[in-house]
Amino acid sequence: MSDFVQSLRLWFAPQRIRDEGETPDYRFSLANERTFLAWIRTALALVGGGFAVDQFLPDLRWGVRVGLALALLAAGVLCALRAVNHWMRCERAMRRNEDLPVSRFPALLSLSVAAVALAMVALVVFGWAGR
Repeated sequence: MSDFVQSLRLWFAPQRIRDEGETPDYRFSLANERTFLAWIRTALALVGGGFAVDQFLPDLRWGVRVGLALALLAAGVLCALRAVNHWMRCERAMRRNEDLPVSRFPALLSLSVAAVALAMVALVVFGWAGR
């Protein structure tokens, strides 16, 4: 079975993670859970920002408004999915006494949010009514 399919199964049956390796110090598992919750809060903030752009900027040109809103919503979806994947990968690594996994996702998320923020700065500076 591929590693991806096995990882996906652990998303929905996390009790199976106990079959791997040894139980780590609970402090590390709880820190991993706090990190998961931070990713979920970030995802919720991105989703909320996407809805806010769509609902509270009616004077913004439709395509620009929808593009910015969809970019934030997509980042929120990816962040939520990445949260559970990262939690599971870290928990598995700790149980196996392996190095924690590394990821480019934080850099990609940061660049995406920065791009949306720069677009919003340009809209504030140059106006958003399409003048």
